[in-house]
Amino acid sequence: MQYNTQLKKLALPEYGRNIQNMVDHCVAIKDGEERKKCAYTVIDIMGSMFPHLRDVNNFKHILWDHLAIMSDFKLDIEYPYEVITREELNTPPGRLDYSRPTMQYRHYGKIMERMIRIASKMEDSDRKNYLVKLLLSQMKRSYSQWNKEADDQKIFHDLHALSEGEIKINAEEYVIPEMKVNVNRDKLKNIKYQRKK
Repeated sequence: MQYNTQLKKLALPEYGRNIQNMVDHCVAIKDGEERKKCAYTVIDIMGSMFPHLRDVNNFKHILWDHLAIMSDFKLDIEYPYEVITREELNTPPGRLDYSRPTMQYRHYGKIMERMIRIASKMEDSDRKNYLVKLLLSQMKRSYSQWNKEADDQKIFHDLHALSEGEIKINAEEYVIPEMKVNVNRDKLKNIKYQRKK
């Protein structure tokens, strides 16, 4: 008895051994017209295996690409689409460059640093004071998420540094309100479960 593990490895296992056998038969046909008919029949069968993907753009094109791959690019027919080549298949994708914004304090985030720069350029007014208080509250919230205890003096220092010395808050004049940091959701589930008991 011959097991599938002893047979040649499938190029696309999701189609199964029978479809691979059909493709191999198609490649072996000598007559060009018969080979083309066989290829179209195999494509119809492959398409009927995944009816939920029929609405996907370029579904037929994808099937023809798969047929070319399964035939090891040996199927000699005139394809209705331009199919993938062996070189394209084996070429690694290009390097994707991620934006690496330069931030002094990563826990505050890039947007917070931009807002502090905007606030530092504003003229002294009630509006600026209100914005600075909002920024301090958000800074404390962000700081608390990464550190167990939020040190107001440290946050004032960070604000001063991020504003390039433009904004200076005196610790005696202003106290940042206490922030409630979100508790771990798993702990909340356990608390709710214990209450039901």
